[in-house]
Amino acid sequence: MKNATLVLLGLAAATAQAADSPKFDPRRLSQDVKVLSSDEFEGRGPNTAGETRTVNYLIEQFKAAGLKPGGDLAHGKRSWTQDVPLGRFEIKGPVTLTLNDGKKAQTLNQGDDMAVRAAMNGEKKVSFKNAPMVFVGYGVTAPERKWDDFKGQDLKGKLAIVLINDPDFETGNGEFGGKAMTYYGRWTYKYEEMARRGALGTIIVHETAPASYGWPTVKNSNTNVMYDIVRKEPRKAHAPMEAWIQRDLVADLFKRSGLEFEAAKKQAQSRDFKPVELKGMTLSANYAVDAQVIKSKNVVAVREGSKYPNQYVMYSGHWDHLGIGLPDTKGDKIYNGAVDNATGIAAMLELARVYAKQPAPQRSIVFLAVTAEEKGLLGSEYYASNPLYRLEHTVGVINMDALSPYGLARNFNISGSAKMDLLDQLVAKAKQWDIAYSPDPKPEAGYFFRSDHFPFAKRGVPALSFGSGQDWIEGGVKAGEAAEEAYNKNAYHQPADEFNPQWTFTGMARDLEVLYAVGADLANSASWPNWAADSEFRAARDKTASKRK
Repeated sequence: MKNATLVLLGLAAATAQAADSPKFDPRRLSQDVKVLSSDEFEGRGPNTAGETRTVNYLIEQFKAAGLKPGGDLAHGKRSWTQDVPLGRFEIKGPVTLTLNDGKKAQTLNQGDDMAVRAAMNGEKKVSFKNAPMVFVGYGVTAPERKWDDFKGQDLKGKLAIVLINDPDFETGNGEFGGKAMTYYGRWTYKYEEMARRGALGTIIVHETAPASYGWPTVKNSNTNVMYDIVRKEPRKAHAPMEAWIQRDLVADLFKRSGLEFEAAKKQAQSRDFKPVELKGMTLSANYAVDAQVIKSKNVVAVREGSKYPNQYVMYSGHWDHLGIGLPDTKGDKIYNGAVDNATGIAAMLELARVYAKQPAPQRSIVFLAVTAEEKGLLGSEYYASNPLYRLEHTVGVINMDALSPYGLARNFNISGSAKMDLLDQLVAKAKQWDIAYSPDPKPEAGYFFRSDHFPFAKRGVPALSFGSGQDWIEGGVKAGEAAEEAYNKNAYHQPADEFNPQWTFTGMARDLEVLYAVGADLANSASWPNWAADSEFRAARDKTASKRK
């Protein structure tokens, strides 16, 4: 009876804490998303008029909330922004692609058959004739897993045909974590590995399930302006051609060279796989590239701590989206990015307003709105490489990306499945709101590597990216999953990701109570959360432990 009484008292205390937590306004969330995703902001592309409007709006809102600027130092004072130098690359003029099987030439269409990215290796023109093609399976070199897809294959002057995701994605078991994607499965790794091997080009085979998105997303993300961090040796990171190709077209290429695509893919799922040349098949390409260095901006605001101002709890999210790109079937060419990621930025602004109204926490709260996430996490990567506030003194990072604008859910998730104290704290806190933690519903999609917490995580900072739950109060899992599926199919990285006046934002408002409570607890404690003992990020964090004593 005594134990039961204690449990009831504990539940009552938890409920009371939840009830006493500051509230968040769905109407303000709605308004911020509506403004940021309006056509006036032109899809919030970096280095555009849309960036200028976005940055100005964020500064205006942070100022109005009463926060302090937290960006670059100039004459001893912080500005509101951090300059982020970026390489900007854009295809100029037509893209000419010609496939030849030795008997006939076939013209391929940019955006329909292939999605060719503007070269990011510094070359002003990409031009080659009759380049041979080699199938390299999943394109993985993983010594720790005794895996090598290349077997000594020389890729110089050749185009590497590569499968997306990991070798065990389809089988669900093997050396790469089963369905859960490792970094070897990400397209970024594929491009990097082929460049390291001196390939003329990397052509990734698109399939919806292992990519976790359809061809429209590939087309829209890869045929517009590309960005990269400024590199001393860009050719070591990028092959001259980087592209995606339709699966059915690849299957036809294989057939014309005497191979069967599905059989070759099956072979690629074994560590005994050896590269296969597509005999008789060559590709020619010709297109010009406008390459220049521009400056984009991260926006940074701070709620200064009262006792430990040099220790930092961070909320992050990306303000950018795809800007103006290829038109859809309706002729709409503005990629508004309402869910992705006007929602995360609206959440950040609301958190800032609430923190500003509360007594100053002991530790400082940093609000980091980063640029160029859509171009490869570039704004967060730049910050993590050039931190305004020391990473070893950063307590943890809570990232917000593509939150649900709908009603209440019974659960939440995070991107990926990394084990860390920060997640344990979030899980415990969410229980006070009767919100349960659900593991990443699509670990095969590799979301852990696709959000702005990752550049912090790989440097040891405890970091997670919060995800809205799919078990809705109204409609259950069926309704939540249906909405997610519809968004991924019809709106993700498409002009259709637009503001909907029917969105209630009540679920996000409730979730922000939890995210605030976790951040406030960290900011008013002396604790330093860490990664699990067997985490690949633990060693990096432990190296700086002495600096936190």
